[in-house]
Amino acid sequence: MKRMIISYGCLAVAIWSCSTLKYAANHEYPAADDGYTPQGRLEEVIYEPTEDGPSQRRMLVYLPDGYDTSGKDYPVLYLLHGAKGNETSWINKGHILRDIDSLTRTGEMEETIVVFPNTNQYDDDKDFGKSRLKNMFESLFEMDGAVETAFMEDVVGTTDSMYRTIPDRTCRAIAGLSMGGLQTIRISAAFPDGFDYIGVFSPVIRTIVKHGKHSDFYRNLYGRLEVLFSDPPAEYIIMIGRNDILEPRIGSFICHLKRKGYGFDFYESSGGHSWYNWENYCRFFMKTLWRFSGQR
Repeated sequence: MKRMIISYGCLAVAIWSCSTLKYAANHEYPAADDGYTPQGRLEEVIYEPTEDGPSQRRMLVYLPDGYDTSGKDYPVLYLLHGAKGNETSWINKGHILRDIDSLTRTGEMEETIVVFPNTNQYDDDKDFGKSRLKNMFESLFEMDGAVETAFMEDVVGTTDSMYRTIPDRTCRAIAGLSMGGLQTIRISAAFPDGFDYIGVFSPVIRTIVKHGKHSDFYRNLYGRLEVLFSDPPAEYIIMIGRNDILEPRIGSFICHLKRKGYGFDFYESSGGHSWYNWENYCRFFMKTLWRFSGQR
């Protein structure tokens, strides 16, 4: 698997000098609109995926300030975007780099590598279109389990191979919003040894019936949850707004977790399906990271 990294201070200009790929300055990835200059370093990583779709994919990796000189290994948080988003959404819309730096500076969060993968399904290189944003219809009906099936090998494996991570469940976290919340539920259940901290924000609960090579990924959720909670994660948090359009649909999932006696936290805030809530949820979640794992 071939991998490439390019470092840059902000998202305003993203030029790839690779002979086969080139991103121009007027590409659709704008700088974070609050003008914040992060303390750490943001890198874009291009890797060759193992699942069906484009020949190369892209993710962003945020390295803590001092990563190059510290010599130490770091825990990793994986943040998944929602429908109509891509790997830049948490940065450009959620202003999450500001929150990461603030929590790290105050000691409320341990220094952590944060990875922003693109979890959209694309048919091929043309469909990928340099990590293009997808519309709601595409996001809902084209997600077929391919990206999720290969998540541990492609995203986690690439991160572990390129950076000084602590490659252990106790030092990995995953969280996502809306459609990314659905993927977080499913990925963490499919890979019970993958993540010790799981954050689910305003999740889509029910999926469109899937067909094809990877359709089994979206089946047998309750059976996989039983395996996951047989050796429960250190933290499993579900957060949603009382006025969220998805709030009425989360009840059956919560009831199942309660009925089975699984350990989880559920928080209901004011507001709806919005970045204001998701940023606050993520800030809260990041404060819990690495607090309960025995190895930290």
